[in-house]
Amino acid sequence: MRGTVVLDIGKTNAKLTLIDAAGKTLAEARTPNTVKRDGPYPHHDTERLWAWMLGQLRELSALAGIRAIVPVTHGATAALIDDAGLVLPVLDYEHVPGDAADAARYAALRPAFAESGSPQLPAGLNLGRQLEWLQAHFPAEFARARHVLMYPQYWAWRFSGVAASEVTSLGCHTDLWRPAEGAWSSLVECRGWQHLFPPRRDAWARLGALRADVVADTGLPADCEIVCGIHDSNASLLRHLLTLQQSGPCTVLSTGTWVIAAALGSATRPLDEAQDMLANCNVFGDAVPCMRFMGGREFGVIAGEQPATFAAEDVERLIARQTMALPCFAETGGPFAGRVGRVDGALPETDAERAALATLYVVLMTDHCLASLGASGRVVVEGAFTANAWFGPLLAGLSEGRDVTVSDDSSGTTCGAWLLTAWGRQAEAGSAPVTPWCPAGWTDYRDAWRAAARAA
Repeated sequence: MRGTVVLDIGKTNAKLTLIDAAGKTLAEARTPNTVKRDGPYPHHDTERLWAWMLGQLRELSALAGIRAIVPVTHGATAALIDDAGLVLPVLDYEHVPGDAADAARYAALRPAFAESGSPQLPAGLNLGRQLEWLQAHFPAEFARARHVLMYPQYWAWRFSGVAASEVTSLGCHTDLWRPAEGAWSSLVECRGWQHLFPPRRDAWARLGALRADVVADTGLPADCEIVCGIHDSNASLLRHLLTLQQSGPCTVLSTGTWVIAAALGSATRPLDEAQDMLANCNVFGDAVPCMRFMGGREFGVIAGEQPATFAAEDVERLIARQTMALPCFAETGGPFAGRVGRVDGALPETDAERAALATLYVVLMTDHCLASLGASGRVVVEGAFTANAWFGPLLAGLSEGRDVTVSDDSSGTTCGAWLLTAWGRQAEAGSAPVTPWCPAGWTDYRDAWRAAARAA
């Protein structure tokens, strides 16, 4: 049996999925994506991840003849390498790089929103800020770097030894790319970084075969090919992008640590940088209007680390009491960046009510993003929130006739990544419509929440 392995590194967890030639999942393994606090700055534990991957691949090689590996990762992350490996640890984008002087220096260098489609974001969410800070504070190590690799392509390089760049990660609020022209931004040009980025390849390009030492270590076939790879929320878009002409405009909600609303085929309207609207690049290099907030992280803050199961009655009580969670509960951007989250009204009385309140919050934030984007057509929920039985129905209850469907791909990225190895195929959307639920007072509660959020 032939198979493909999708390597999906999210901000919170990493996952390996073995998929057969028909797109069916055969096996899956997960591990936390940890950040190390030692060394010069907080950084990703790439060596632990690498050891975990090799161990899992040894096990998966017994289940199928693995012919391809596809890396998919979160954005705002890059690796500086020489021929031997990393010259600096891979910086965690939630770390604030530097002090006020560093921030002011970078602000004078970064391109305007109209050029890059990248809003000014906190911490290291603009990758250009990370690179500029690393160059300023670690000049000797930076000078040793032969390549800057976007994070999916770093893992492709570790497996294949071939260095490449790819547009979905370059065009993901990095300050490095001009989506309209498909060219480097003024920041890259003024810093002279062009030579550090290897040749651009398509996400579906086969970079080369597995390195011989990895073949020996894992038992994978010597002809196993490494695919260039893709930014995770763009992987979620892919199967809908490929059927856009037949199915019409839609908005894809990629949900996980981040909730990213991507409006495919909607009429163009000006993007508001202050609301964390941005132009991400899809797999073909075209700009896609997007808006986002750190919904998975905020859900966990409100609901707790082990969210309880809740019932319709818990939702109805919160609405009747006008108990509202108001933004925001993460310090990483979003449409209400800089606000401090709070609960108005009577506090939740049980763990079930906390989980219900967290669900109401992420639904209302998503509804706000859809309205602000002017998104048209159906809404497709991908990723982690497909497991929340109340998210889709409550969102549909506010959508005024717009269809809301829930994907059967619980990661949101696996099918899109697999499609990169089956380029030219049409994949079934694999999503089912939800029945709208509009509990008593739901739209009035939404209107009151919007007013309170704007006034906060």
